[in-house]
Amino acid sequence: NNDRFVSEAIREKVDAAIKELNYAPSALARSLKLNQTRTIGMLITASTNPFYSELVRGVERSCFERGYSLVLCNTEGDEQRMNRNLETLMQKRVDGLLLLCTETHQPSKEIIQRYPSIPTVMMDWAPFDGTSDLIQDNSLLGGDMATQHLIDKGHTRIACITGPLDKTPARLRLEGYLSAMERAGLAIPDGYRITGDFEFNGGFEAMQKLLAQELRPQAVFIGNDAMAFGAYQALYQAGLR
Repeated sequence: NNDRFVSEAIREKVDAAIKELNYAPSALARSLKLNQTRTIGMLITASTNPFYSELVRGVERSCFERGYSLVLCNTEGDEQRMNRNLETLMQKRVDGLLLLCTETHQPSKEIIQRYPSIPTVMMDWAPFDGTSDLIQDNSLLGGDMATQHLIDKGHTRIACITGPLDKTPARLRLEGYLSAMERAGLAIPDGYRITGDFEFNGGFEAMQKLLAQELRPQAVFIGNDAMAFGAYQALYQAGLR
């Protein structure tokens, strides 16, 4: 390990024996001795969403730069699968845990409480247990700023495609849109507010409805990237840029 003095002759003998026996140090034994696994667990609800893909890439890069490995588990919105993966990560004694869950799919607080020594960070709009660290975006401000940007560009007929309104980010982004429109004194025609699902197809179908309006909007505020990709596809198919 090069952590103490060893004569060159003995070092050469040890190196030769290592090569002959194909010896490799046990990471498991080392983690038991140090009580540290150099791994971070990450639990997400859906890996297909571009938002999660970017987030995972950033976390993995940060782990690599600091000598950690990332163990990623995707629940696909299945609560039973979520809790089984959560238990597995905890049993593996990861050094920290990142939870990207939604308000409608919550991890078991009982499992988390059984492992109080493992630091846990709730991300996105996961349920807050009062003890973990919490990272959330400011959806209200984001909706307001995005809409204000469109207003500043000179647009007056601005539509909105929101996410499911049972989700807090979707509601807050809609509130931001409404606030900016009201502040600018702009009316919102009937049919200009459409509820999507935060997915590609939802954005595609919502944009088709907007394009079918007798008076088409000049601009659209869309609640997330996945729906925006779908909306762009609808515009492309309609021959619009």
